[in-house]
Amino acid sequence: MTMTEETATGAPTRDPRQDKQIPEEGVKPRGKWANNTEFLLSMAGEIIGLGNVWRFPYLCYKNGGGVFLIPYVVFLFFCGIPVFFLETALGQYTSEGGVTAWRKICPMFEGVGIASQVIVLYLNIYYIVVLAWAILYLYNSFKSPLPWSTCDNPWNTDLCHGHYSHFANPHLYQPGSNWSFLNNLTSLDYFDYLPDMNLTDHQEFGNATDSTFVRTSEMEFWMNRVLRISDDMSLGKVHWDLAVCLLIAWVVCYICIFKGIRSTGKVVYFTATFPYVILLILFFRGVTLPGAGDGLKYYLMPDFSKLGDPSIWRDAGTQVFFSYAVCQGVLTSLGSYNKYNNNCYRDCLALCCLNSATSIFAGFAVFSVLGFMAHELGVPMENVVESGPGLAFIAYPRALSMLPGSSFWAILFFLMLIFLGLDTQFVCVESLSTALTDMFPRYLRRRGGREVLVLVIVVVCFLLGLPLITEGGIVLFTLIDNYGPSGISLLFIACFETIVIAWVYGADRFCDNIEDMIGYAPTRVLKYCWLFITPTICGITLLYDLSETQPLAVYEYYPGAWGTTFGSVLILTPLMCIPVFIFVRLCKNPDNMMTPSSDLRQAQPHKPILTLCGKVIFKAQGKPNRSVYEVDDKMMMEEPGSV
Repeated sequence: MTMTEETATGAPTRDPRQDKQIPEEGVKPRGKWANNTEFLLSMAGEIIGLGNVWRFPYLCYKNGGGVFLIPYVVFLFFCGIPVFFLETALGQYTSEGGVTAWRKICPMFEGVGIASQVIVLYLNIYYIVVLAWAILYLYNSFKSPLPWSTCDNPWNTDLCHGHYSHFANPHLYQPGSNWSFLNNLTSLDYFDYLPDMNLTDHQEFGNATDSTFVRTSEMEFWMNRVLRISDDMSLGKVHWDLAVCLLIAWVVCYICIFKGIRSTGKVVYFTATFPYVILLILFFRGVTLPGAGDGLKYYLMPDFSKLGDPSIWRDAGTQVFFSYAVCQGVLTSLGSYNKYNNNCYRDCLALCCLNSATSIFAGFAVFSVLGFMAHELGVPMENVVESGPGLAFIAYPRALSMLPGSSFWAILFFLMLIFLGLDTQFVCVESLSTALTDMFPRYLRRRGGREVLVLVIVVVCFLLGLPLITEGGIVLFTLIDNYGPSGISLLFIACFETIVIAWVYGADRFCDNIEDMIGYAPTRVLKYCWLFITPTICGITLLYDLSETQPLAVYEYYPGAWGTTFGSVLILTPLMCIPVFIFVRLCKNPDNMMTPSSDLRQAQPHKPILTLCGKVIFKAQGKPNRSVYEVDDKMMMEEPGSV
């Protein structure tokens, strides 16, 4: 029996005592974080990941150094923080996961939640492959010398040249040097092919024995030992060692979360803090190296001419959305385990500051070491700077191999990558399992149901990830990375989220809900961001992104239009969920398309749900019920502790 009371107009309003209702027999009550620290560390583990280390520093360098912070801060304050807070507050207010929260707020737009869970599913399949690569590198880091620092391995070709060759023959590694004596090559410049790990570059998918360029030992380790790319880019042969590494990553992930937030909340005390210890060590080691100053100069030196390039603003917006994990339902799920009166407003602002500060700080650790490598090799910084996997698995390992005690530094670096990625991964699995459990509580919130559900998710995602560690798996990985959780999908979902909350549910009503939770009203700037600024900026960026999107070069490795079709399906699948579920709701219950759930607490139902410039845009939907205010506050704030 739902404990609700009728308002004077007949509209039921949520009685806070319903949080204490006895659940259906055999159905376990919904859990809460043991304390606020567990919530903060879990959120930090999700939003602070690999992108902070291998994407943000490169984007700063690429887009005008310190000037990149200008569009980054604009997107952060007017898009990132408003959507980040919106999703977190929505979860805390409704105490529901990423799907049912939207169903309760506005049944017609349940598809927004479904779309975000499709994005999370993509992440659960391909993101953990990076951890498998990192585990393989970690295993090889215990060897001396580091396997990727030499050309004396079975996977190396005659074109391989390690950095030891540079020290023995420095005159051969200057621009314009003639390598024609090697394998009958003609006038090959050593700088014609430095490891550019933009995974769309077709050269990287070519034959490992192609004799058109000289390879570094790090590149050959990455291509011939880790990826083992074949001529036909086959997806049939799974590499067993990578499969074992992938399995290890999934087993660790399962152990961390199979008990729900009872286990997740304890694990994050270590997994969310340990990477900072390693990052600090790498930072202090990096800034003390010769050439570090040149690297930091390239990282931060402002180039104001870049501000006029629209692609810089697009990069800033994409980075903010990716690094803050918005539009994925994860923030809503984590926020749903908060107590009703938790100050999520303060928490979100602190987390956003921490995330951006970590990104900037990571740049110092990365570019100081890259500056050292450029100094040691005597090459310009432009020739050693990489982004994404190219930084993590080629450029940075190469730099670390030049340090005394290189194995120690390599172990620290790959441990940091693993823990950064692991936090993000198991929180994504937690989000998906929370959404499914809240959708089907009668079946999944029973004894053993949680464990079985997480096991099913882990097994299914592990099997779906196996094609990504085949001979042609890097192409599939690239397609999913570019078109799965793409900027197009995230911007589209962000537009819908802000429009639904601001214009359908009502920005004023949502602000009143937040004030009821935290005890004071958030800044009014958030209201106008949700109403106008955020959807406008996201919409403009989305249109520019669509106009600039070009087919990936990797498509040529598949017959016909297979690659194009697959990329289009990845983008359209989550986006189609929104109109499809609008149609489903229209067919099932056309009279209840936009009415919020009756069990949502409305402390001020007499107030208009949306006002602009003192004028009422949408009127109130009910009158205040005095019994709501007479309920003991302590009873309202208490929440069940079990999961």
